[in-house]
Amino acid sequence: MVNAKEMALAAAKALDSKKGRDIKVLEIDKITTLADYFVICSGGSNTQINALCDEVEKELDELGEQPLHREGYRGGTWVLLDYGCVAVHVFNEEARAFYGLERLWSDGHALDLTGVLTPDAAK
Repeated sequence: MVNAKEMALAAAKALDSKKGRDIKVLEIDKITTLADYFVICSGGSNTQINALCDEVEKELDELGEQPLHREGYRGGTWVLLDYGCVAVHVFNEEARAFYGLERLWSDGHALDLTGVLTPDAAK
């Protein structure tokens, strides 16, 4: 069994392994009961967004974690993988800009992903 932070970091690593862009992990447990962490990432196409989500599910499944809910898979602009304490959001660029989760949750604490992601991934 892993804790919420370990799950969030494992999800970030999985997204990084499939070339997810602008990966962020926000610690939000002090400001909401929705989740402890949001993992946010951009994908370049519907195909990549689906591949990113599949990789997160595969990696977290290996840690014994199953999503409680998966939403938006067919839409291709935003997929949410809800693990209860961790919510993984994978957007296309336009949807990410439109919904602005980083702005909405700016009171959260962005984790330093140095050493978790490959050096170019956080850009």
